[in-house]
Amino acid sequence: MGLLKKLFGTTSEREVKAISPIVDKIEALDAEYSALTDEQLQAKTQEFKDRYQNGESLDDLLPEAFAACREAAWRVLGMKPYRVQLIGGIILHQGRIAEMKTGEGKTLVATLPAYLNALTGRGVHIVTVNDYLAKRDSEWMGKVYRFMGLTVGLVIHGVMGADKHRAYAADITYGTNNEFGFDYLRDNMAIYKQEMVQRDHAFAIVDEVDSILIDEARTPLIISGQGDESTQLYTIVDNFVSRLKCKVVASVDTKEEEDPNEDADYIVDEKARTVTLTANGIAKAEKAFNLENLADPENTTLSHHINQAIRARGLMKRDIDYVVKDGEVIIVDEFTGRLMFGRRYSEGLHQAIEAKEGVTVARESKTLATITFQNYFRLYDKLSGMTGTAMTEEEEFNGTYSLDVVEIPTNKPQARIDHHDVVYKNEAGKYRAIINQIKECHEKGQPVLVGTVSIEKSELLSGMLKKAGIKHNVLNAKNHEKEAEIVAQAGKFGAVTVATNMAGRGTDIMLGGNAEYLAKADLKKAGLSDELIAEATGFAETDNQDILNARKMFSDAEAKYKAEIKPEADKVREVGGLFILGTERHESRRIDNQLRGRAGRQGDPGESRFYLSLEDDIMRLFGSERVMGMMEKLGVDEDTPIEQKMLTNAIESAQRQVESKNFQQRKNVLEYDDVMNTQREVIYKQRRQVLDGEDMKASMENMIRTTIHNAIRGRMGEQKHMDAESFREALAPFRGVFLLPDELKLTDEELQKYSAEDLCSLVEERAFDVYQKKEEALGSPLMRELERVMMLRVVDEYWMDHLDNMNELRQGIGLRAYGQEDPVVAYKREGYEMFEEMIAAIQEETVRRVFIVRIQVKNGEGTVERKRVAKVTGTSGGGDGSVKQQPVVHKGVKIGRNDPCPCGSGLKWKKCTCKEYHPDQQ
Repeated sequence: MGLLKKLFGTTSEREVKAISPIVDKIEALDAEYSALTDEQLQAKTQEFKDRYQNGESLDDLLPEAFAACREAAWRVLGMKPYRVQLIGGIILHQGRIAEMKTGEGKTLVATLPAYLNALTGRGVHIVTVNDYLAKRDSEWMGKVYRFMGLTVGLVIHGVMGADKHRAYAADITYGTNNEFGFDYLRDNMAIYKQEMVQRDHAFAIVDEVDSILIDEARTPLIISGQGDESTQLYTIVDNFVSRLKCKVVASVDTKEEEDPNEDADYIVDEKARTVTLTANGIAKAEKAFNLENLADPENTTLSHHINQAIRARGLMKRDIDYVVKDGEVIIVDEFTGRLMFGRRYSEGLHQAIEAKEGVTVARESKTLATITFQNYFRLYDKLSGMTGTAMTEEEEFNGTYSLDVVEIPTNKPQARIDHHDVVYKNEAGKYRAIINQIKECHEKGQPVLVGTVSIEKSELLSGMLKKAGIKHNVLNAKNHEKEAEIVAQAGKFGAVTVATNMAGRGTDIMLGGNAEYLAKADLKKAGLSDELIAEATGFAETDNQDILNARKMFSDAEAKYKAEIKPEADKVREVGGLFILGTERHESRRIDNQLRGRAGRQGDPGESRFYLSLEDDIMRLFGSERVMGMMEKLGVDEDTPIEQKMLTNAIESAQRQVESKNFQQRKNVLEYDDVMNTQREVIYKQRRQVLDGEDMKASMENMIRTTIHNAIRGRMGEQKHMDAESFREALAPFRGVFLLPDELKLTDEELQKYSAEDLCSLVEERAFDVYQKKEEALGSPLMRELERVMMLRVVDEYWMDHLDNMNELRQGIGLRAYGQEDPVVAYKREGYEMFEEMIAAIQEETVRRVFIVRIQVKNGEGTVERKRVAKVTGTSGGGDGSVKQQPVVHKGVKIGRNDPCPCGSGLKWKKCTCKEYHPDQQ
């Protein structure tokens, strides 16, 4: 394999070589486009649009469109994409993943394919990991698009109403993955077409594609409504569980759970991340709650509460999995180390943690709509992405999204030295060695970035550094407000920074320090407000004199600091650049590579090394016993490191095991969600037809026929004729709907004359007669609206119940494996049967409601109002806190009760329920 690679190059090298002629064409146009005036360059956009409409493909337009966008970036931002950035842009346009190292200018790369694909008029979505990056990039890169005559929109947490409509109507829309996904779900919960905001899913460019499409793909997006009242049961059960005895093991033997002599009430399996009650624990639960048998069906709720309480106490760790802030339990993102405001664990686990921590237990919620990121992003006709680390997950990108990964060469050769891992016998020895390494670097002035895997570890290390008298900064989820500032100054001479995961931080570490943040500090000292500083460093178009003055202050300060930093940056380069020190291997090799990628940007020098111990979670749970045994035999002491190939291989193998386990987990989530996805598409398509105002008369008539056929044929079975009793039962649901109590009461003799078809026709005739009279009384337009309203309401009610039922089915389906049945196959079959039943029930209920509902018609006019079936109370992912919400101020807007609401819903103010213009309804 190695010889073939040497002869023919890697797949990526061959792909890059194949693209080179196109890049040559773009670069050859440079002189021609540089000579154009601004007006001539801007006129190119319309020229390209016309040529596209006249049949030229985007591939035909690519060299010229890229050359135009490249020139615009140079004129507006003073940045001209390098050759490697042009290669990255072409890969993105082709619907693939471009792997580009940190500091290679991915933000600028996205402008090229975004500009080209926006020429079609179908819209381009650029997806980022947090609100701050989406806002920054939309304003900064937005200047290039606006210069070229395109519109730019921004979709982040807090953007609502008319602003959101405008954002999606723009040629290019920046936003976060959560917001795009939730808007799709909200659109499919809308009750008026005007409430829908998304247009098409034509082309998406996903920044930090590995973080969004892989790390976040394990948890689906959920919009929830109010469920049952929260009971005291969580607190009662937590009191009981707090008195139980816990045993923690690396992996559980089934015999331990069943052994009545086992000296523990529940066992925590760290490797599988499961918690199980032992025979002892079950006996205690039955005694405490006066039960004969905990496994009886009537005790399932209690059993579920106990299981969640032992998970909360045994598995979920404070300051690792979550933090408690202002009396709230907030989840910590395991990949980025950020707090996930607004996101909650499902199935009562969050409530169990709240009970454990002694904070207010919130109400349980009911799922109103849900989708996984995999199925959301597969809606796009063309999907592409960029990141610094994708190669290790190439198989998953290919299998799940049909995306291949192309590694783009760096603009300047990489000068970072990646040292071998060093392994110590235990954590104490490892931490002493880490402190010594930091001291050594600190003494010569080499900046150090220390990566830790949890808040707990970062605080432990911080305490040790304080004892050693080493000045340092700590960055973790508890103080992420200072995040960008701390990261930006991590490259200063002699700086020591301790940080949790570095994924998606979005701020470059510049050697010598970051002039932008020093300039911001000056503005703060000068007494400027946070809002004004944000505007001063932003790129939004403005004629506000205060903002323009602040921008002038900022640019002067930045220029001054850049000059001051240069000699310091040279000093840092002389001592070896930024030193990356990993204190533990992460479950995923990709996260380790992201940490490494913080050093050695744009050809800078740098070093990286990981310090490990055999007590680290990954080695303890997945490292082989052989390695542990070898260490014991060698009699190695705590402070002697081992650098052996066998150990490095064991670590790599452990990481591969975890990666493969996580891949299987995501694949499993997707296999189940694929069943839901097919059903979701059917329901959403039906809703869209209603919202589009389609004439539902034909559908309604079809529903009436189907309902009657199901009722009669269901009772008749294989018989040729029906008896009077069966006929009476078949017609029972229709009495009081379109049949009078004594209508169509046929005897056994009379029924002998009718076949199934004849009976159906007889009942249909009566139904359509009543239907026609109702339409004549109401008038066709009102009748059509009544059909739409009833259909929408019934579909929503039944679909929400169906989501809960499918969730229940999924919880228990795993047990089918014990009966030699594939759980996914069983879920597909039973899920399909449940869906068919739901569709039949929807048809029956819609028919019933359309017939029985009474509308007051005055002066020939009547109204039927659309109402939401459930009130949305939360989403599984809110804003990430990276952009401060500005208060909405509507200056001089006085709205009459009958005026259209300015939010863009199309409703009168008195009927609209938007939060933006109805603050009293919140």
